Amino acid sequence: MTHTAQRSDAPPRPRATATGAPTPSTSGGEGEDVGALLEPYRRELTGYCYRMLGGAFEADDAVQETLLRAWRSYDRFEGRSSLRSWLYRIATNVCFDHLGSSKRRERPMGLGGPQPAEEQYFGDVLAEDRWLEPVPDDAVLPREGDPADVAVGRESIRLAFVAALQHLPARQRAVLVLREVLRWSAAEVAALLDTTVASVNSALQRARATLGSKGLRRAGGHGEGADLPEPQWAEIDQQLLERYLDAFERYDMDALVALLHEDAVLNMPPYTMWVHGRSEVIRWMTGPGAGCRGSRCVPVQANGSMAYGQYRRDPTGGWSPWGLAVLEDDGSGRITGITTFLDTATWFPRFGLPDRLPAL
Repeated sequence: MTHTAQRSDAPPRPRATATGAPTPSTSGGEGEDVGALLEPYRRELTGYCYRMLGGAFEADDAVQETLLRAWRSYDRFEGRSSLRSWLYRIATNVCFDHLGSSKRRERPMGLGGPQPAEEQYFGDVLAEDRWLEPVPDDAVLPREGDPADVAVGRESIRLAFVAALQHLPARQRAVLVLREVLRWSAAEVAALLDTTVASVNSALQRARATLGSKGLRRAGGHGEGADLPEPQWAEIDQQLLERYLDAFERYDMDALVALLHEDAVLNMPPYTMWVHGRSEVIRWMTGPGAGCRGSRCVPVQANGSMAYGQYRRDPTGGWSPWGLAVLEDDGSGRITGITTFLDTATWFPRFGLPDRLPAL
């Protein structure tokens, strides 16, 4: 499986001085200087486009298109807004274009009811552009900043939240992300979308209602009436991940039962099947999934959540890639979801995971 490579007409990377600092031109000047001005915004724009589109590679493409448009039209940037606001306006329009020509990305749980934990119910394989995709934290989250903002950023890329965003109309989606994740004022969002503050507030209320109907609150919030984060949006519980991986590598079902929520779900894109309930998850692990016994796991950071690359024992020696697993929890020590993305050729390189583990 291949994905779009960086385009040859991409805005040039910054040119460094002897001190290592880029040398942007105050007037725009040569393209490479404009590229130096634009490049620092890539990470946050990728996070914005990922929340809007639900696809990691699609977000990369949208950001590349955004920077390319900005690079080509920089001489027409009049400075009436900040460079950051101008880039977000371009990125929003790019995302609207993408959303207008694509189907909504889903998780297996959004496509039908749960199935029995039996191999015959594995389900259909859907094309990659139908699935919500995982994303590495370091591709979309700031490395530093206000702890509260960092926490909201992490919460707002969790799989359940991004999946819920995909059910919002495009403009409501943009309003909610800009207002409640990026903390823009209603006036700033209105200016970006060429609309009124009243229209922005109305769109935000409708977006909140939709998320509420799906059992989710918005990821952040500020100002009057803002809600405190829900427990499931707590920071990654490293101790819980360590306990889970220890039990999973030992394939200790009693220990796993103690860690799973009674309503836990297990799913494996690109298959449509999913199973619901602690007993069904365990039945899958001891039945069709019994080949995972003896696996080794390498922790990674994905979607602001606990995650790991899973390697199954290879009969020829060592361990071979099996899946990228993202765990969800209830904030009080119980695993509520196990999503294993099985396209290892795509996801292991993206997350910097080795193509196999050697024998011990």
